[in-house]
Parts: sequence; C-alpha cells; structure tokens
Amino acid sequence: MAEAGVKLEESWKQALSGEFDSQYMQKLKGFLLAEKEAGKQIFPKGPEYFRALDLTPLNEVKVVILGQDPYHGPGQAHGLCFSVRPGVRIPPSLVNIYKELQSDLGVHPVKHGFLESWAKQGVLLLNSVLTVEQARAASHQGQGWETFTDAVIRAVNEQCDHVVFLLWGAYAQKKASFVDQRKHLVLKSAHPSPLSAHNGFFGNHHFSKANAFLISHGRDPIDWQLPDEV
Repeated sequence: MAEAGVKLEESWKQALSGEFDSQYMQKLKGFLLAEKEAGKQIFPKGPEYFRALDLTPLNEVKVVILGQDPYHGPGQAHGLCFSVRPGVRIPPSLVNIYKELQSDLGVHPVKHGFLESWAKQGVLLLNSVLTVEQARAASHQGQGWETFTDAVIRAVNEQCDHVVFLLWGAYAQKKASFVDQRKHLVLKSAHPSPLSAHNGFFGNHHFSKANAFLISHGRDPIDWQLPDEV
C-alpha cells in the first residue's frame, strides 16, 4: 500500500511501519486492487489516501478531528475529513462547522470547503475509513481501514503530548474512547450534521476551548480562519 504511487510522510511511515506488513493491510490492498480491476471508481485518488497524514506529521499534531467516510460524489474527497476540493459545493456538515466557528471565535465563513490550511497547522483531519466507491456511501467499511486508523490514533495518543481530540457524534467518540485524558483534552458533542447539530454541536465552543488548551501548554493556537481564496 505504501508503494504503488502512494507516498507517506516519514514520521508516520516509521510509526505505522508494522501496519503495512500486517495481514489485514495485505487483504485491504487486495480488496482495493480487485475493486479497481472491476472498473469501480474509488475516491479519493490513490496518492491522496494518506493526505491527512502527509499534511500533518505525527510530531506536529495539535488537534485531531475524526470523520467516518470520504465523500462519495465526483470531485469531492481529497483525503481530509469534512474537506472538499476548491470549487465543490460546501457540504452541509461543514456549513454548520463554519457557523459554530463564527459564533465561537468570530471567524467569518469562506465560500469554499478546502481545509488544507488547518491540516498544515497541525489539525489531523482523519476519516476512519480512507476510501469509498463512487455513489455508494460506507461501501468500504469493514475492509481493514478502521484497524489502520485505530493505529493512527494510538500513535498520537502514545507519542504526542497535549493534543485536543474533537469527537463529534457517537461514532467518533467510540473510536477514540481509549485516548488518555490525563495528557490530552477530549471534547465531545453532537455531530455537525443537519440531523444532529442542534442537539449540542452548536454552542459547544470546541474551537476556542482547543486553542485555550494549546496555549496553556505552550503550544501555538490554530488560526481557524481559512483563506478567502484557494
């Protein structure tokens, strides 16, 4: 998986080297190859499977935001949870994230959904499952990605200090339930989806709380204001 056109940032490659040699990862690789050979369209593109890790080296992680699956529409997914490529309509959950950011920190909403500037500051935008078949939501669940991303979270938990985990919705909260809250800050709320945002996502103040925690431990806060143009 790490070969065949898929690159991986060095600190992650070292931390996760054992995962790539594992039986489950070989099985996952075989599954993805078979899907492609069957002519199925897989999102995101191969070089972007590990985009979240490439943009946010392990030793630079400050905040972890967990998503579930990549977007399954053409041109949307590019390897970061909640983020879409420039020019693509902003998904409803991200619209609500922008609303909470504005309410919490006065950050003005931008007209795009491209979140790479967060990733480059240390926000690990990690989906639990890193691939999906076009037009088939959750189609790659249970194929091994969850085991891999558990290892990613475990590496952050064990090797980093003073990281903020933003766990929105029951799925994310269960996935990161083992995080050591003696050294990390774990913030939980409802998911920003329109179906649940009014049940506690709005008004959670997670962004200001995250920055306050980082500052209190001598770390630079995140500039949550996205650039107007990308």
